[in-house]
Amino acid sequence: MSETSPALFSVEQFCADHGICRAFYYKLRRQGRGPAEIKLGTRTMVSVESAAAWRRRMEAETPRAAGAAG
Repeated sequence: MSETSPALFSVEQFCADHGICRAFYYKLRRQGRGPAEIKLGTRTMVSVESAAAWRRRMEAETPRAAGAAG
């Protein structure tokens, strides 16, 4: 991966890149709906692959509007 596309996000980076606040991230985690995490010592990280899987799950949970294309 290049410097512009990290292989791992910190929780702070993940939240910034996905437009959510840390409180919402931890709420999703408590509900079992957050991305899979990797613990590296005391740091909690999210892989690019886990972030993509999380986005797909969130999209699947989002109801589609009646008559929406897709």
